[in-house]
Amino acid sequence: MTTPVSVAFTETDLDAIASAEGRVAVCITPEGKLDQAGRRVNRLTKGTLARLIEAGTLEKKSAGDVLTLDWPAGMAAKALDIVVLPRNADIDASRRAGVALGRKIGDASLLLLGGSLKRPVEVVLGTVLRAYEFSVHKTAEAKTPGSITAMVAKPDEVRTEAEPALAVAEGVFFTRDLVSEPANHLTTTEFARRIAAMQDLGLKITILDEAEMEKLGMGALLSVSLGSATPGRLAVMEWQGGAKGDAPLALVGKGVVFDTGGISLKPAQGMEDMTMDMGGAGVVAGVMRTLARRGAKANVVGLVGLVENMPSDRATRPGDVVTSMKGDTIEVINTDAEGRMVLADVLWYAQETYKPRGIIDLATLTGAAIVALGHENAAALSTDDTLCDAVLKAAKSEGEGLWRLPLGKAYADMMKSQIADVKNSGGRPAGTITAAEFLHRFVRDDMPWVHLDIAGVASVKSDTTYAPKGASGWGVMTLNRLVADMCEE
Repeated sequence: MTTPVSVAFTETDLDAIASAEGRVAVCITPEGKLDQAGRRVNRLTKGTLARLIEAGTLEKKSAGDVLTLDWPAGMAAKALDIVVLPRNADIDASRRAGVALGRKIGDASLLLLGGSLKRPVEVVLGTVLRAYEFSVHKTAEAKTPGSITAMVAKPDEVRTEAEPALAVAEGVFFTRDLVSEPANHLTTTEFARRIAAMQDLGLKITILDEAEMEKLGMGALLSVSLGSATPGRLAVMEWQGGAKGDAPLALVGKGVVFDTGGISLKPAQGMEDMTMDMGGAGVVAGVMRTLARRGAKANVVGLVGLVENMPSDRATRPGDVVTSMKGDTIEVINTDAEGRMVLADVLWYAQETYKPRGIIDLATLTGAAIVALGHENAAALSTDDTLCDAVLKAAKSEGEGLWRLPLGKAYADMMKSQIADVKNSGGRPAGTITAAEFLHRFVRDDMPWVHLDIAGVASVKSDTTYAPKGASGWGVMTLNRLVADMCEE
């Protein structure tokens, strides 16, 4: 796994500022007020900060902005990062300041003078999340990750507060790595191996192979893996941190490690991006890693269906009819509508096996979600207002865009088949909603359920709030927050 920058918290030592190498970050309020460390930096640099304040330079900056001075006089540092941040800055501004620092840190050491900050942990979290680079397949000499030393008041208390936040960062990095991996490295079996390794964190891991899934009647999932030499797998991660006997929250993820479209072959242009079609499974794995790392006091089970969608002489054809674990028959209209086939059986298995208190599934399911919402928001569709509102609230609190779309009988009717119980594609109109209605069929009437279509946010071509372009890790922070708010006392 990509190693996050190391983080340490220490008492403020004004005498150490002058000799600190690498980068030094000092915080100034928008009004130009300096704390004790800021005054020491101003003295060392012969009044540089005072001149910036007097010139009105900081008045043009927003909370969370960073201004950098290279090789500041009077200091050993190679750069002085001036962070514009109120002392009582909110979470968003604090993280944005950290993100700005994370863009700059590289393999350097960063000394954060955060003694006066109300939320130093949020600044550190923003820095760690943004200082990510997936370079495992580059042949150049690997860079050593940078480091952060935060000088704060009461470092022991801040260190304890930071532990769950750093567990979140580790889960996000795990997800980003999975989504970034090429399909010849992250096969279904390798994905399952990486999940199995998390038993060392206290997770109970179960991996079902194709023979076991066939015995359970998972004809929908297996119809996708038929065309590939890489066998399908169902990986289950159980975290028992809550009261014994309490029903778990179930997280379900689509794990198509590569999607050619099958016999309904995709166009060549852009197909290389289909290594990210396991993004939903990647998020579920990252959340489960986070929950285990921070010792969440909740019962949560994560289930991911792992397949590869390939064309071959064994592949499912358009027009074929397969039988799901539930027993419903499905007419395969389009083999490129494969993710919902995987989720159908995993959703049913989750309900039959674990009797959860609610289910949230995540999938890079439809291009229609990108047409509707672009790359700013994932789509949420749900049968339960209470659960959906809780997910929306968690996403908002973590700064991850999420927008609710409707469900309805008219959309479900678009999935009717003449020769089977249901077909797997309703065509282009309302594609995100009809896909959700297909999944809705495999959710019991009394089961709270939220479907998250993350096609537009799992991996993108430009920087996101917390990540460089590429895999974002969207959803790990949201679902971790949901578990903390809804499942933990």
